[in-house]
Amino acid sequence: MTKTLSKYWPVAAAGAVALLAAAPALAQGAPAAAPAPFTPTADMVNKGDTAWMLVSSALVLMMSVPGLALFYGGLVRSKNMLSVLMQVIAIVCITTLMWVGWGYSMAFTGGGEFVGGLDKAFLKGVDATTFAATFSNKVYLPEYVYVIFQMTFACITPALIVGGLAERVRFWPLMLFIVLWSTIVYYPIAHMVWYWGGPDFTPANPNDHGFLFGKGALDFAGGTVVHINSGIAGLVGCLVLGKRLGYKHELMAPHSLPMTYIGACLLWVGWFGFNAGSNLEANGVTGVAFINTYVATAAAAMAWILVEQVVHKKPSLLGAVSGAVVGLVAITPASGYASPVTSIILGAVASLVCFLFVTKVKNKLGYDDALDVFGVHCVGGIVGALGTAFCANPAWGGQGIIDYSSAVAKAGTFDLSTQIVAQLWAIGVTLLWSGGVSFVLFFGIDKLVGLRPAADAEREGLDITEHGERAYNA
Repeated sequence: MTKTLSKYWPVAAAGAVALLAAAPALAQGAPAAAPAPFTPTADMVNKGDTAWMLVSSALVLMMSVPGLALFYGGLVRSKNMLSVLMQVIAIVCITTLMWVGWGYSMAFTGGGEFVGGLDKAFLKGVDATTFAATFSNKVYLPEYVYVIFQMTFACITPALIVGGLAERVRFWPLMLFIVLWSTIVYYPIAHMVWYWGGPDFTPANPNDHGFLFGKGALDFAGGTVVHINSGIAGLVGCLVLGKRLGYKHELMAPHSLPMTYIGACLLWVGWFGFNAGSNLEANGVTGVAFINTYVATAAAAMAWILVEQVVHKKPSLLGAVSGAVVGLVAITPASGYASPVTSIILGAVASLVCFLFVTKVKNKLGYDDALDVFGVHCVGGIVGALGTAFCANPAWGGQGIIDYSSAVAKAGTFDLSTQIVAQLWAIGVTLLWSGGVSFVLFFGIDKLVGLRPAADAEREGLDITEHGERAYNA
């Protein structure tokens, strides 16, 4: 027996050596174990971040009611004052309910590059124990806080459209437009620009993002999503409705500039929540967005004042507050990327461009954009979106592209021409989608139920004919 086994030991030894030699290769060829799914936990939520985001949400709501309502209300004639206030508050209420129903799910869940799904319709699965990603690894917000913050944006954006249609649109047909526009335009645009899986989830699923986010478009707080989006819709609406009765033949001066001033100041203060809150955390970049919002607005207001002094020989309060709003609009997409110096330049440049559109281009082309929603928000948003490419450049003091994850951006790299192309993608898609859909909706609603009041009702004023009350009884 021993002799028999001894015959085979050389073969056995050779096999063992071969097996040992092959072990590394076999180990390399074995499939790696799948990483455990990432799950946020309560200790990843910072109380300071949560508190800041709730304050920011309240500030943005203040921008709509009372800020935007008073700003717009003071600019119209007294017989239409209450109609504007009513339109703004009703839009805020309707879009709040829509956001809970289906808006949040369509904008901020996966499902596709162009629009999210309905997995979280009526906030299904969202409660006090669920979380939303910020821009930092393992830093989260309670999901309800994120829902609330984004809800305020979904409210103010369609309310801005009122500025293009003021003094000549019926209440209920406008509400119908808002419901359809928010669903078909706002939620998909918000998804395309802002949706992504978050820094802890993106490496495992790099394609979980919106179309324009994937293109590399930068929009820190809503230059495309809010301002270009609403501004082009306002222009289309004013073109479909036509000019106000007596336009260019009757005096249509603002009935209360002090009220407009109060509204503008509320907008400026609230905008710190709008822009600095969009960082989703209370950290250094929040301070960047805050100071940039501050100085760009001041620069834009002063630029408008100075150009009025040159052109009209007198600076006006209306010009000052108009310039301030332009600065707020223009810095919005760049607020978290720019430096204070480039923010000042961007605000001043945007103010000069918007002054040209409001005072020259509108008169030349003859469209009746009653409260200049196109000339201020759309044009200012376009200047800001393009300016973001320049302001974010680290060579000019910008923050560059934040390396949220290797699948989204390359740390330490910034190519200006590539970024300009990405910004043009965002501008072009927003203009085409919002402008095209808005035309179809305005035209269709006008043909079906009529958007514009009868001539006698328009002359009497929408406060009485639409709502049965007056702003002033004295």
